[in-house]
Amino acid sequence: MKVEETKLEGVLIIEPDVFRDSRGFFLETYQKDRYEKHGIKCDFVQDNHSRSVKGTIRGLHFQVSPAQDKLVRVTRGRVFDVAVDIREGSPTFGEWIGVELSEENKKQLFVPVGFAHGFCALDEINDFEYKCSSYYNPKTENGIAWNDPDIGIEWPIENPILSERDKNNQSFQEYKKSPAFKYRRDSR
Repeated sequence: MKVEETKLEGVLIIEPDVFRDSRGFFLETYQKDRYEKHGIKCDFVQDNHSRSVKGTIRGLHFQVSPAQDKLVRVTRGRVFDVAVDIREGSPTFGEWIGVELSEENKKQLFVPVGFAHGFCALDEINDFEYKCSSYYNPKTENGIAWNDPDIGIEWPIENPILSERDKNNQSFQEYKKSPAFKYRRDSR
C-alpha cells in the first residue's frame, strides 16, 4: 500500500495494493493494523454508501460533537474529492486539496477531524463509500458553501446539482463566527 501525504497535515491519499488476474481483481479496502502504521488510528463505527449522478456536488460537510474522521473511496465511476482545512490556528487554515478517486484507480482519501469534505460526481453514475469514526448526528452536521470565494475550490463544473441543504450552506466567513468554529490545529 502506498500512502501519500498532502499539503494538508493529516489528509492522506492511499493507493491500496490491487491484485489483478483474468478473473478480475482483489484488494483490501481497510486493514486496521496496516492503516495504523500510517497514522490512521481510528475506531471506525459506521460505513456509508451514496450514489450520485454526473454533475452532483455533495459538500462541503463536517460534523462536530462528535467530529468524524472519514476514509473515502469510489466503487463505481469517478469523483473529484476535496478536503478543506477548517482548524483554527492551522498553517493551512482555509486551504484545500482535490484528488480524483475512481473505480479504476482505487485510491482512497483519509479526511481527519478538522476538515470539511465534499465531492463532485464526474461519470453518469458514481458510487461513493466511506467509513466514519463516529455515528452520524443530524443535530451537529454542518456545511460550508461549495463555491465559497474565500476558499476558491477549482471544481471541474460550473452549475452543479445540489441538495437543498448544500444550496444553503454557510459561507466560510459565517463558519468562522459560528459555534462550530472550534477546531484547533491538533484537536481530536
